[in-house]
Amino acid sequence: MTRLITEELVLLDMHLGSTSTEVIAQLSRTVAATGRATDTAALQRDAVAREQKTATGVPGGIAIPHCRSAAVTEPTLAMARLAPAVDFGAKDGPADLIFFIAAPEGADKEHLKLLSKLARSLVKKDFTAALRAAGSPAEIVALVETAVSPAPAADVAAAAPAPAPSARRRLVAVTACPTGIAHTYMAADSLVAAAAEAGIDLQVETQGSSGATPLDPAVIAAAEAVIFAVDVDVRGKERFAGKPVIQSPVKRGIDEPAVMVAEALAAATNPNARRVASGTGSADTSGGSPAGRESAGAALKRALLTGVSYMIPFVAGGGLLIALGFLLGGYQVTTVADKVLAANTLFNLPGADVVAQIGAQFGPMGVYLGAVAFKIGALSMGFLVPVLAGYIAYAFADRPGLAPGFTAGAVAGFMGAGFLGGIAGGLIAGLAARWIGSWKTPRWLRGLMPVVIIPLLGSIIASGLMFLVLGGPIAALTAGLNGWLSGMSGVAAALLGLILGLMMAFDLGGPVNKVAYSFAVAGLGAGAVANQAPWQIMAAVMAAGMVPPLAMALATVLDRRLFSTAERENGKAAWLLGAAFISEGAIPFAAADPLRVIPASMLGAGVTGTMIMATGVTSQAPHGGIFVFFAIGNLPMFALSIVVGTVISALAVVALKRYARKTPSAAAATVEHSAATEQVAA
Repeated sequence: MTRLITEELVLLDMHLGSTSTEVIAQLSRTVAATGRATDTAALQRDAVAREQKTATGVPGGIAIPHCRSAAVTEPTLAMARLAPAVDFGAKDGPADLIFFIAAPEGADKEHLKLLSKLARSLVKKDFTAALRAAGSPAEIVALVETAVSPAPAADVAAAAPAPAPSARRRLVAVTACPTGIAHTYMAADSLVAAAAEAGIDLQVETQGSSGATPLDPAVIAAAEAVIFAVDVDVRGKERFAGKPVIQSPVKRGIDEPAVMVAEALAAATNPNARRVASGTGSADTSGGSPAGRESAGAALKRALLTGVSYMIPFVAGGGLLIALGFLLGGYQVTTVADKVLAANTLFNLPGADVVAQIGAQFGPMGVYLGAVAFKIGALSMGFLVPVLAGYIAYAFADRPGLAPGFTAGAVAGFMGAGFLGGIAGGLIAGLAARWIGSWKTPRWLRGLMPVVIIPLLGSIIASGLMFLVLGGPIAALTAGLNGWLSGMSGVAAALLGLILGLMMAFDLGGPVNKVAYSFAVAGLGAGAVANQAPWQIMAAVMAAGMVPPLAMALATVLDRRLFSTAERENGKAAWLLGAAFISEGAIPFAAADPLRVIPASMLGAGVTGTMIMATGVTSQAPHGGIFVFFAIGNLPMFALSIVVGTVISALAVVALKRYARKTPSAAAATVEHSAATEQVAA
């Protein structure tokens, strides 16, 4: 492995300009002069662009400008000790120690790990003092190489500190920045150090370019609150569902770690604190690389949930637009949409014959706008299977899995294999890409692996298997499933609604809840005027999921004495959470009293699911609750079903709290089940 820094890359006690841009320009020229960059201007442009996203100055007179650039040929570290210091955006003043990290687009993880280790060392005062005292470039190089050399076994990372005594309060955190080289790891170390000074056990997951080791689920379950010090989306956010959360830019984790720790501790005891939503309440979850200890079943579940979570925005936007198209142009707008969009504009509306043909209620303008909304929605829904497959593959192989996964999903859609084909194609693509990525290749080939070799071979393997072997049988299975659902009525439909309702209330955002929700969302794309069964299933799942928080809110009104002050406060928020289909609004109640709250919630949710399916209520939106009323078919029955289920669950939980007294053994079981429920929700 080539050296990250050489004496030629060290500039001591020099005036490189009066602004950060001028300093970066000089350091870019220094990197290019050593043959480690092919284009000085391109490197400078990429570094300045990164600087404009978030200032790289950190406390202690240090700045770490950094970037990934196609102009860089090998991972490089240039260092300058400035005289005078220059402002890089740190709150405590200008910086005199500048470390310029230049990484190529295809940098391997070993180099990135070394760069991240250096960034972590810069928060150590003895290291920065030694840098300021060094008398020659050779001393600087020696100090840096010592900092990035392999640590002894006892030197554990901030992401996995030794377990704290059980009496200490516990927090968890995630840090991430756009490039994942410097700020990610400095924020992690700063937060851990601040927590240690406060006597708090804090464990951090660093989602950086050199890889990430997900926090143990047991550690997350035991934490009182979570800190997100991030500039990008948190991968696997659903793992923290229900936890009080403090979220700020990653740089604040470096500048104000003690403040963030204090805010997290305060949020842990505040019933109105912001909480992390689950997959059904947020669509910004994603999966990272699987943990070394992760079982095959856990990896499969994580991959499927990752695919579904990324698919939800396409389904939500597409479903709502299709519903809006039907509202404006009528259900028959599907038969004329393409013709209208090809022949008409806002200034040349469809004729009266088209309006009469489809029986539109809002005239020519309604037909045209309905056709526009329907077509946009239909095109959005067309991405459903490719996105599902692409992000299932992403969960296994990270970015190199995206192209094979999307391609396999497109093939599944082309062959009529539907979401089942997308799941199969995504799994094959992800596993193939992960396998190809594990090959031992020459160093000169590594840069091509993630952008050429893995996408090419992964696409050939996954899409080839879909075309030659799996696509046909899965398409036949999909057709059979759609036919069975379309023909379902009466007792069979009501029974399915009952099962889905019970699943939605069983763990309030946990694995069972997500299975039911994922089943409904994945099938939503197959819904149509002639096949409304998928829309009915979606309505049953959404209505049943709204019941538990609404029921707990109603119960706190019916008999306030049965609930603590914190629960009564949570009950006020649960009205809105339930109305918006955020089942997690009931988690605080279930965690405190699971043996009463969960059975009562399941009772009402099961009744609601049964009523929805038995009466043919539909929903073309995968989320939103009552706020997407225009996407609900038979809205009065939808609302009535929710009201009936809510009243049943509220009366049941009040009755259980009044008359089902705890025995000592039952009380112990409640404590044990409460902990299990919190872990499931997380």
